[in-house]
Amino acid sequence: MPRNVLRAATATAIAAALLTTGACSDGDSSGGKRTRTGGAKDAKPLSWGGCDAPTAAEGGGQAPGQDWQCATLDVPLDYAEPEGEMIPLALIRAKARNKAKRLGSLVFNFGGPGGSGIATLPGAAKEYEALRARYDLVSFDPRGVGRSAPVRCENDRQLDAYYAQDSSPETPEEEKAFLDGIRAYQQACRANSGKVLPYVGTENAARDLDRIRQALGDEKLNYFGISYGTELGGVYAHLFPKNVGRAVFDAVVDPTKDAEQGALGQAKGFQLALGNFAQDCVNRGDRCRLQGSTAKEIEDNVIKLQKDLAAKPIAGIGGRQLTESQATNGIAQALYSKELWPLLEQGLDEADGGQGQLLMALSDALNGRDQNGRYSNIGAANTAINCADSKERYTLEDTKAGLPEFRSASPVFGDFLGWAMMSCTDWPVAGAWKTPDVSAPGAAPILVIGNTGDPATPYEGARKMAERLGKGVGVELTYKGEGHGAYNSGDRCVQGAVNAYLLDGKVPGAGTVCTAA
Repeated sequence: MPRNVLRAATATAIAAALLTTGACSDGDSSGGKRTRTGGAKDAKPLSWGGCDAPTAAEGGGQAPGQDWQCATLDVPLDYAEPEGEMIPLALIRAKARNKAKRLGSLVFNFGGPGGSGIATLPGAAKEYEALRARYDLVSFDPRGVGRSAPVRCENDRQLDAYYAQDSSPETPEEEKAFLDGIRAYQQACRANSGKVLPYVGTENAARDLDRIRQALGDEKLNYFGISYGTELGGVYAHLFPKNVGRAVFDAVVDPTKDAEQGALGQAKGFQLALGNFAQDCVNRGDRCRLQGSTAKEIEDNVIKLQKDLAAKPIAGIGGRQLTESQATNGIAQALYSKELWPLLEQGLDEADGGQGQLLMALSDALNGRDQNGRYSNIGAANTAINCADSKERYTLEDTKAGLPEFRSASPVFGDFLGWAMMSCTDWPVAGAWKTPDVSAPGAAPILVIGNTGDPATPYEGARKMAERLGKGVGVELTYKGEGHGAYNSGDRCVQGAVNAYLLDGKVPGAGTVCTAA
């Protein structure tokens, strides 16, 4: 997410969570020890070895196979004490296919915050095969994520209850239950991960990126940031402008918006995407399974479903029942990619008939729950990173005062996102900023891609990011399409522009527009 509970995972990451993916082992296959770095200029080369299957915290799955290598890099827990306690960062790579023309490493962050790059990259690698011709494809679990000093909060049983609770309370009793649930979650985070909570923010993650660059042996950081990964990349560019190589930001977080403004932007973005989904359904006539002859009628039926579920949940998976909150979560999940629209149509149709299994499966995917009832730590890491970054602490009065604007922005998602502003209210760690500084004078050009139909990171954020990066640094490209992100849409125009820059150094003209076929 950029600053709320609707995490801005990429469609690639969503799909990868359902496929067999890989994770890395510590050290090399012969028992090599973790690399330990001291000062900023003496990172040692990494010891690469075989990859284990992802841990439960990374989302589970199978090992990625012989094509993949893994390593661990130790970095300071607190960069104010670089020689103090160290924490491990888990890394994964697939080597460039053309060794003679190898350009170096291309480091990916797929977003979240809280997504495991170790688990995501192997499942997504086919989409980046053209780039692997000349780059080692590299990703990592950021601090607080997966097996990189993961944040831990509630257990699986507690999380089932937490995600099922009413997250848009309407009565004093519902309001009390909602606030009690948030407090219990935060207390669990403090009890289980209090030591790392002050140090999981984006600025520390950006400093980790530079340690990774050094350990990979690259003079410059070549980087592909998606969703939250664009914010991380922007902060890196601000801190280390001279170290920026060829970089691409896709599905761009608006660096000028605070937590509330970002959440309102998402409310509008998801409502726009739902309207586009509904209109597509109407355009298909009798082939659409949903009732309604206009997009608004379909949207009104979604609102009716939410109200019905608030009054009486329906059958879900196993012994669980689908609640209003889980249904809303599942709808949002399916709007991340146009490829998921058929599942959304089917899920809404089945829920209207009293069967909530598909919407619950979509909600589980967003929350990091596998079929065995185990949760990854994406939710815990997401909250911890957001709260470590954002200074904003919204009171109950603030939240209630803002609800009308959220409801106006989105009748379907407004309440859900408005109440989510309470997520950091009593967090035990102070936040770092109101908005991040991403100004990067002197950095190499960064290609910034905005998608006009993006629900999670609205299109306007790309222009704001390009402006804040600075003249001659941010180069904006527009994709007129649907879903979260542009490169992973398969659009030839977008992929051609990105590949030309990353592989050949050809910067597209500012204001380039690509239109989905």
